[in-house]
Amino acid sequence: MVINLGENNSLFNQYLSEIRDQVVQLDSMRFRKNLERMGEIFAYEISKKLEYHKIEVQTPLGIAEVPILTSQPVISSIMRAGLPMHTGFLNYFDKAENSFISAYRKYGKDGAFQIKFEHISGPSMQDKNVILVDPMLATGASMVLAYKALLQKGTPKHTHIVSVIASKEGIEYMQKHLGGNKITLWTGAIDAELTVKSYIVPGLGDAGDLAYGNKE
Repeated sequence: MVINLGENNSLFNQYLSEIRDQVVQLDSMRFRKNLERMGEIFAYEISKKLEYHKIEVQTPLGIAEVPILTSQPVISSIMRAGLPMHTGFLNYFDKAENSFISAYRKYGKDGAFQIKFEHISGPSMQDKNVILVDPMLATGASMVLAYKALLQKGTPKHTHIVSVIASKEGIEYMQKHLGGNKITLWTGAIDAELTVKSYIVPGLGDAGDLAYGNKE
């Protein structure tokens, strides 16, 4: 299942326009904050899909029956670009467990690259709701690798994959390689093209560099 929040009119699209804007995005603090706020919106929407049970709360005037989450999700982010959105998710799921995945593009002399997985740090994923975060879903290869890395920690009950911008090719790659798993993809825009270096067009550029500075 693919859910595109950008298809509906909301403040989400204001933040999306700013992280795409080649002038506004140069303010790295604002870029990080916008990703954080978009993470909060995704968190709220995903919360509607989780399981709840009712508890009784003592107020100054009586007893109120309130539905609360049955269990907290595990928030898992691909470093480094996923960190601002991770903060947004934690602002809402403030009791969630946390997981971090180290993966990167390793470029060869010819400009071609391979996705390399280094390490995953986090709790057991067995029978839990997992939120896997990376702002950009380009080729889909890093997200597939990250999901398979999660399985080292157990099989989730359901995985919510979150990318602010996804390419059509990346979505098709995920469907081909992860079809049959209990996965929902959440995005804010689906762009049609990839460059020869596998950057999304129109996209926004390199989310990690815009958030934290250029890397060597």
